[in-house]
Amino acid sequence: MKNKKVLFCGLIIACILILVIVVSIIINKTKNEDNSSSNNEMEQKSSDTSEYIENNIENNIDIIDVNSKTRPYAIVINNTPVAVKVQTGLNKAYLIYEIPTEGNTSRLMALYKDIEEDLTIGTIRSARHNFIDLALESDAILIHYGWSRFAKADEEGGAINYINGLFDKPFWRNNPENLASEHTAYTSIAKIKQTIEEKKFVKDSDNTVLLKYSGEDVNLAETVNNKIANKVIIPYGSESNTTSFVYDAQTKMYNRVENGKYCFDYYNKENVNTKNIIIQKIDYEAIKNSKYWNLKTIGSGKGYFITNGYAVPITWKKDSRKEKTKYFYENGEEIKVSDGRTYIEIQTNNQNLTIE
Repeated sequence: MKNKKVLFCGLIIACILILVIVVSIIINKTKNEDNSSSNNEMEQKSSDTSEYIENNIENNIDIIDVNSKTRPYAIVINNTPVAVKVQTGLNKAYLIYEIPTEGNTSRLMALYKDIEEDLTIGTIRSARHNFIDLALESDAILIHYGWSRFAKADEEGGAINYINGLFDKPFWRNNPENLASEHTAYTSIAKIKQTIEEKKFVKDSDNTVLLKYSGEDVNLAETVNNKIANKVIIPYGSESNTTSFVYDAQTKMYNRVENGKYCFDYYNKENVNTKNIIIQKIDYEAIKNSKYWNLKTIGSGKGYFITNGYAVPITWKKDSRKEKTKYFYENGEEIKVSDGRTYIEIQTNNQNLTIE
């Protein structure tokens, strides 16, 4: 009987020990899971914070809301020497192309996005088919007064949404300087918006921002092969068709000069200026049996990126008509531009470029 009691007590003690061990294992496992969950939450919070910081930098860009899906307006603006003095609205554009045209001249195509004020823009000129290549990069609505026969065929064939002063409403003429009539057409943001409503164009897109922007000023002084860029001279033909930019170290902006004269907005008298300049060198050919040029905007080539008083060599690449042009440093890294307006100066390879 005594032996049975001893055995029974031993079994009870063994069960208690097993129970203690099991409970201990469960407690440790729970602690590990809690720690793991806590670590995962910390990692997730860290990831969320990084994403927030990155998005916050983007949202701090002043020149453009990089998260906006509003389609830009790409407006063709007169840059004929006699009409430069009546240009207006350029300083409200976030991106401006200067594009070579026949006769060794150039035209501007200014992009506007999310403009709330009733801005007057002009003067407005006709489009060329290569302008469409560039407007498509930002899924923009192309706005102009007249067209070449090649642009006409493209647009009527459905290549892009467009508004044309030959038969659309948002234009008027004003001639304070007694210029020829082709230099007198203007438009406004309010009239463009009204016409877009009437034409029922799609207003939003996921593909509206061409360039990458930096939340801080880009310092090219630390980039390989940099050079001082206090003045940039870009001929488009004769001396009367030469664009220049002169750096103002106080404002950290480049003031635009046409034909040896500083440019001012005709109505508000502001200096026409920019934060960034991209020089994009291209080849071209004359289109057979016409006066027009075909610019080789698809492909690749060289150029310069200029901001804050310095310039560095870059390369560019555009894979197809609707694809965005990408701009790269010599090491292959895609450039980010400083927060501010950018002029993309498209210049043929047979024209000289001076940076000093």
